[in-house]
This record gives sequence, C-alpha cells and structure tokens, in this order.
Amino acid sequence: MADDKCSNLEKIAEAKKKWDEGPVAKTCGRFPERKEEFVTVSDEPVERLYTPEPSVMKEYNEKLGFPGQYPFTRGVQPTMYRGRLWTMRMYAGFSTAEESNKRYRYLLEQGSTGLSVAFDLPTQIGYDSDDSMSVGEVGKVGVAIDSLADMEVLFDGIPLDKVSTSMTINSSAAILLAMYIAVGEKQGVPADKLTGTIQNDILKEYIARGTYRFPPKPSLRLISNIFEYCTKSVPRWNTISISGYHIREAGSTAAQEVGFTIADAICYVETAMKAGLKVDDFAPRLAFFFAAHTDLLEEVAKFRAARRLYAKIMKDRFKAENPKSWMLRFHTQTGGVTLTAQQPDNNIVRVAIQTLAAVLGGTQSLHTNSKDEALALPTEDSVRVALRTQQIVAEESGVTSTIDPLGGSFYVEQLTDKIEAEALAYIEKIDELGGMVPAIEQGYVQKEIEQSAYNYGQSIESNDRIVVGVNKFQVEEENTIPLFKVDESVGKLQSDKIAKVKADRNEEVVKTKLAALTEASKGDENLMPFILDAVREYATIGEICNAMEGVFGQYTETFN
Repeated sequence: MADDKCSNLEKIAEAKKKWDEGPVAKTCGRFPERKEEFVTVSDEPVERLYTPEPSVMKEYNEKLGFPGQYPFTRGVQPTMYRGRLWTMRMYAGFSTAEESNKRYRYLLEQGSTGLSVAFDLPTQIGYDSDDSMSVGEVGKVGVAIDSLADMEVLFDGIPLDKVSTSMTINSSAAILLAMYIAVGEKQGVPADKLTGTIQNDILKEYIARGTYRFPPKPSLRLISNIFEYCTKSVPRWNTISISGYHIREAGSTAAQEVGFTIADAICYVETAMKAGLKVDDFAPRLAFFFAAHTDLLEEVAKFRAARRLYAKIMKDRFKAENPKSWMLRFHTQTGGVTLTAQQPDNNIVRVAIQTLAAVLGGTQSLHTNSKDEALALPTEDSVRVALRTQQIVAEESGVTSTIDPLGGSFYVEQLTDKIEAEALAYIEKIDELGGMVPAIEQGYVQKEIEQSAYNYGQSIESNDRIVVGVNKFQVEEENTIPLFKVDESVGKLQSDKIAKVKADRNEEVVKTKLAALTEASKGDENLMPFILDAVREYATIGEICNAMEGVFGQYTETFN
C-alpha cells in the first residue's frame, strides 16, 4: 500500500510537470499572470497550484489526527461546532461603569453569549482617574474602573453565575480579578462558580503595547500568584489569555504571531513551575488570544499550526500528562489594524472574511470589530452589524456543519507546515537568547516585528499590495457615519466618585490592608489574598498599585 501511495505521488508530480510545461506555459505566453510573484499578507510566496504533500499522506495521524485528540491540528473538541457554537463575545467598554453596563445589557439582548470588557488606559496601567497621569484619558478607550464601587455598577443586573466574562487587562490584572471575585461575593456567587478569562499577559505589553507598570520579574510573580490562587479558589477561570493579537496589530507576520506568542507561553509555564506549581495543575486553564486578518487561508493555516506546535511543546518539553494541558484554546478578534477610515462600509466585508477565517480555523470565542472603529468607538448600530456577522456565519453559511472543512487542502496543509516551522525557528532563537525576557530586553522581538511592519507598509506605498479604497478604487467621500464620542466630563465624574468612596469607607482599615500588601510584596507570599482584602475595603486601583510599586519599582524600557 505504501509503495502504491509513493507511485501515485510520483505520477501526480510528473503530471504536474507536464501541465506546467504545456497548458500553463502556452496560456502564460498569451495571457501573462497578473503578478510576477503572488504572496500572502505575511509576504510568503504562494505557488500557482498545490498537489498532495507526501508527509501529510504518510504521517496523517502524527500531523493531523482527529478533532479533540493530540496534536489537535483539526480542533480541540471532538464535535466542534456541531455540538456547540463558539462564544460570541463582543468587546466593549467606554466612559463610566453606568454607560458600559447599558451597552453590555444591549449586547446580551441582541444575542451575545459572553462579555468582554475594555478598560481605559489609566485602569490598564493602574492609575486612578483623579491622578495627573490620567488627564485626558479617562473613559476614552474603555471603561474607567477606580474601585469596587465601579465594578459593582459595571455588572449591575448581570448574573455572574450565568455570564462568562473576559477582561482585557494585564498590568493590573490581579486587582481587576479581585474586584470581579468581590462582585460575585456580593451577588451571592462563590468564586468557584465564576467563569471567564483575564488577559494577564504582561510580556506582550513590553513587546507591543506599553501598558506596563512593574518590571518583568515582579510582574511574572503576580501572574504565577494568579495561577496558584485560581487553581485552588477559582477553578473554572482561565487565568491568562496569552495574546498574539497585539503582536499582530503591531505589524508581525502570521508566523511571528504564533512563534512569539508561544514563546511567551513557555516563559509563563517555566515561571509557574519554578514557583513550585505542577504543570498539569495550571496548564488546562491557560488560554490564547489571536488576530484574524483578511488573508483567509493563511489565517486558517496559522490557527492549525499554533494548535499543533503548542501541543508538541507542552507534551514533549514540559512533560505534561493531562491531554487538556496540550490543548491550545483561543479567543479571536478580527484585525483592528486592517480597518480603514476610507470607505468604512468596506470594513463589513473585511470583518466577514476574518470571521470565516476564525471559524474555519477552529476558534473557541470571537469578537468582531465594527465598521466605524477606524474612526471612533463603535455605535450601537455598527456593533449590532458586527454581531450579526458572526450569527450569519454560524446559522447560514454551512461552514459549521463539518469539522475542519479545509483540512486536507493541499495548500492549507503545506502552509500549516510552513508556519509551524517558521514559528518554531523563532522559539529556538529566543531560547538561544536566554528566554523571552532577555529577548525583550535586548529588543530582538520588537525589532523583528518593526521590520515586518515596515515591509508591509512599503508594499502598500509601492502598490505591490492593494488595500481597497486606500491605494486603489478610491472615491471622493465625506464622512456621513454618526460617530460615538465620550463626553469630556467623565474625568470629573470619576474623580467625584473616588472622593465619595473615600469619604464612605473606613480609612484606617484601608491603610492597614495596603500596608499588609506592601509588606507581603517584600517576601514571596501569594499576593492575591492581600489584594482581595484591600479591594473588599474599597481601596482604589491606584492605591493598590502604589502599595506594590514601593517594593517593585516601575519599568522603563531600555535595550541592552
């Protein structure tokens, strides 16, 4: 049988050669192809035609296997969307907790099946709204959360035992998780019944975003503290969402997104194991967050490659024994950087293609961007269209009827192999540099991404790459889309709230709890219980961060 397969592959190769030299050469002589070279969005060459790949034919079980089984190339669940659709988790948050709460209720009424919270920049970095560092940024790119009082309003009327919540928060993740736990307590929902995810991925902040507060070492300590605490007390919570999304938004290629994201995961796993945690105790709750861009087939191959590579690393490198520790489960967001201010209605089409990429690639949850996000925060109408995009793909497209429908595509399988190999090469390079933290401190990762972003920008400038409405098919247009704007009075509103919270709380108890947190930061105790104690007494996010910063210090980016 093996000889027959080899014979068939040889026959196909010979037939392809004749096809290239005959019909293709004749046709190209009369009608040249549109480009000398076709490439993916990541600048990978695309061949004219793909034929069966011998390794896939010979090593099917090792390379593809079956859904729900190692190496999970074809999906992490045995029945995938035939059993349950992905979570339609729309990312939202702006202005005050009151305004964001209204938007969350609206999304749930429209059929959203999970919440995803966007926080403003001061909250992300751990500054109170009345801090001088917060001027002009309060409530602008997300909701302002200063204390437990804001968190109580944010989830007012939203039962935390029935709704899964994702929180895009990193530097101050431990504090926001503590606030969520405290809100659950006030609703009568114990911590072991809470479901959701905190992003909690500080390494990508040093790489791609910059919303860090503390240096890497204490930041990694907080992450491992969260792993340990949630394993015991919040077992249904996903303790980290290791983010390739922001790496891709910064300009990486698909292979870099996979390689750098999994290299971050390796660092987190190593940190937790050095802190005494057993890999199978925390790894099943690790989750990932990737971008979906418009090069449909490259994105599908990327997701499949990421699953296979991660499974191998967890099984072989870290000797994890629980199959759930091998699973790469991920949330997807459509590509914000792909949206254009020109002809914004075109963004609806882009998002639809990206939605298909995420679903065909096997995502576990998905946020779809709105058409107006290149211009402003999305309006309710545009958010509804974005959610409807997911619902139409789920209910009308037919792509959810079978698992991994592009599996076996000659092109997709070879591209999956290629992305996996390139991503692994990046991981090996980072290992040579001593791990992800030294690679970041030396600027290696940042420079690789910067070069890719530059190359992509140049390809648009030279018209080698077409972006519809930007460098081709332009029209004269005036902006007629109603834009959503955050009122400038939000900063004053939040400052007044902080003053009221401080007037109503027991100041002496707050000082005692903050002092205990500072003292614990000097040792090696798990800081989550101390943070939770301070949160319950309505200490503000800025006060809690300041209590730790006195020990940890602030991080300033420098390249060796």
